[in-house]
Amino acid sequence: MSIPATPADDRTEVTEGPDPKRWLALAVLAAAQLMIVLDASIVNIALPSAQRDLGISNADRQWVVTAYTLAFGGLLLLGGRIADYTGRKRTFIIGLLGFAGASALGGIAANQELLFAARALQGGFAALMAPSALSIVTVTFTEPRERAKAFGVFGALAGGGAAIGLIVGGVLTEYASWRWCLGVNVPVALLVAFFAFPLVHESKAPGNTKYDVPGVLLATLGLVSLVYGFTEAARAKNPGNPADTSVQGWLASSTLFFLVAAVVLLVAFVFWETRAKNPMLPLRVVLDRNRGGSYLVFLLVGAGLFAMFLFLTYYFQFNLGYSPLKSGFAFLPFSGGIILTAGVVSQLLPRFGPKPLMIPGLVMAVLGMLWLTQIGQDTSYWSHVLPSELLMSIGLAGVFIPASSTALIGVGHHDAGVASAVLNTSQQIGGSLGTALLNTLFAGAVTTYLAANAHSAADGKRLIPLAYIHGYHVSFFWGAMLLLAALITAALFINARKEDVPSEPGLVAATES
Repeated sequence: MSIPATPADDRTEVTEGPDPKRWLALAVLAAAQLMIVLDASIVNIALPSAQRDLGISNADRQWVVTAYTLAFGGLLLLGGRIADYTGRKRTFIIGLLGFAGASALGGIAANQELLFAARALQGGFAALMAPSALSIVTVTFTEPRERAKAFGVFGALAGGGAAIGLIVGGVLTEYASWRWCLGVNVPVALLVAFFAFPLVHESKAPGNTKYDVPGVLLATLGLVSLVYGFTEAARAKNPGNPADTSVQGWLASSTLFFLVAAVVLLVAFVFWETRAKNPMLPLRVVLDRNRGGSYLVFLLVGAGLFAMFLFLTYYFQFNLGYSPLKSGFAFLPFSGGIILTAGVVSQLLPRFGPKPLMIPGLVMAVLGMLWLTQIGQDTSYWSHVLPSELLMSIGLAGVFIPASSTALIGVGHHDAGVASAVLNTSQQIGGSLGTALLNTLFAGAVTTYLAANAHSAADGKRLIPLAYIHGYHVSFFWGAMLLLAALITAALFINARKEDVPSEPGLVAATES
């Protein structure tokens, strides 16, 4: 899931009269947004095939996901400022062309390093493209009702696009190659860029145009170090020896080095943001009780949810023997549950306020994740996976809509764009950290199981599916604990009343899978 950032109103230029080509321009912008949404779900379905083809280890496979989400989340705020200051149309087209090039690079990757680098490039160019598109929508649609309809289109694409991506990813992986899950972006991005030239108008924001480059570097390097530290903990001590199933562990020197470096860099980032004249992340935005609570809820939910998709994908394809296409269909109830429930939650939010919806929603999400700890090699999708997907999706719809509202409570117009963008950033960063952490716990659990139960090479080969099941159980349990932490956060921090919820059209962003 991700939350599109709504640009700040006072940083946009209002044109004289409505643009006669505005609805055609919206089609172009929506196509770009759809491509970003599709990319996440397509790659999830393709990951097992890519791992086998390129020989990616279990410890390193999470970089296919986290390289993208780290770059996207870490550079999103900077991307929004670049769009505002250098020209939104120009930045949008650069983002499209760069995204196409990075996708092509990933599609022809001959090794894991090139694939990881391509995914990071995709995330970086997406961080230019996404805020540019939403800024252009705000500038182009100046009438509140039309603007609300335009953001509604983005919301519909967010939910439906993820579901489409699951099916498209399954079809491409099964009948062509996992490489086409990346390569398909190339013609789409080039076509969108072609139509963007005549249909989208250029606009810039007036005023200060300075960037917080030190803040970007400190935050990005700190987060990369944290993810790399998690990865090092799960890496084999002797990768050249297949018989060695031991891992370095949390106390290995390389693990500790990167974790300590992450803490130092992230503390330095917070210190710098209190001193910078043009901070990337004004701390006044996150220190408010309701806003800060919303960001932390999204970070924790993203941490548990992104990893759930990763492990269920492997469970479907490795343990149950599903084809990539069947795996895509197996995820559809989750997307459908969120889409259908989100409309109901939107109607209930003005009546009850955010907290009465978020608390039961997070309780359902925790129970749904714990249900997944009961899956086995012989359990049925219908009795174990489907109920948990529905329980989580219905519950999380009751979290995403209210939390995207409380993230904007009390924020001034000058900070509206930043406040909404931080929500997206929180979820992407949470997804990166959660995927890396839970994948590390998974790898450690698999190793421990094999060490305890496999007494010969034949035993090891026979027990691998059961070792994976044990790893899934451990990962889903800790995923549930992350969701429980989100529940505790919402209970302690969110105290907004229904009267406090923003009512301006377009401010409450839609969710993406």
